[in-house]
Amino acid sequence: MLKVIQINQNTELIKQSLQNNRKAQKKLYEKFAPKMLSLCAYYIKDIQQSEEVMLNGFLKVFTKLNQFSNKGSFEGWIRKIMVFECISYLRTKNKYLFTDKIENFEPLVENEVELSIAVEELHNHIKELPEGCRIIFNMYVIEGYKHHEIADLLNISAGTSKTQLFRARKALKEMISVHQKKYYERS
Repeated sequence: MLKVIQINQNTELIKQSLQNNRKAQKKLYEKFAPKMLSLCAYYIKDIQQSEEVMLNGFLKVFTKLNQFSNKGSFEGWIRKIMVFECISYLRTKNKYLFTDKIENFEPLVENEVELSIAVEELHNHIKELPEGCRIIFNMYVIEGYKHHEIADLLNISAGTSKTQLFRARKALKEMISVHQKKYYERS
């Protein structure tokens, strides 16, 4: 029942926003801004830049609102716009670097590291990843893009995407291991 009410609220807010109702637009913004800022922060370390990208994303949301076809979730539609906005920002800054060489290849053993780590700490570890690894990790693991989709969006090869994901996972595994070691030393 709750989802039906939320969907109806979103639909009504969308209709009102399309009619340039500023109160409805503000309600939509307030409803989704915290999640979208968090999403932008996964891609862009600097919180002020994340906020700017989120605001630019919402500008696109409201200017392209008539293109939302009520197929799928409205939040998912906004998330897609925010991800594209983050990628556009990073592309203009030309800061991220992707390589497709794997040095010291060691296959990861799944579930080798126990995940007794808080979500906030994991988020902080993700923020510490090199930019290329962080972008691929976010797109693949958090947003659910496939390697070929990531490759198309970032103008890289699917192999480069896989390499960056491998590096991100390896780095996170090491960070979590260090975190756990420190945790158990304190106990």
